[in-house]
Amino acid sequence: MNHNAISIRPFIGAKDYELSRAFYRDLGFEEIVLSPDMCLFKTGVLGFYLQNAWVKDWVDNSMIFLEVDDVNRYWRELLALNLEGKYAGVRLTPVKNEPWGSECFLHDPSGILWHFGQFNNG
Repeated sequence: MNHNAISIRPFIGAKDYELSRAFYRDLGFEEIVLSPDMCLFKTGVLGFYLQNAWVKDWVDNSMIFLEVDDVNRYWRELLALNLEGKYAGVRLTPVKNEPWGSECFLHDPSGILWHFGQFNNG
């Protein structure tokens, strides 16, 4: 089957919707308001939907992997944003090297775990 896909956009929830909106804008995503309870956050052609919805078990088990071109540069840029100082509950975990590549981690204000990774060439 050929999907001819244009994009894939996960839906994530927010414990504090307005706080999460501010967080993702600070993280560098472009916000497109779709309704009072949902926004699309984009970077280039990639995006995700943020909902004004809080289901603890769902959010606690949400993870997103974003492949970046240089994880070490991205890590330095994350640190420069001072997200841990600005948003309660935000946690950063430094770059870890794995057999497949490298990644660092960021927990958003609701607890969603972001993986920012770079795959090995070859």
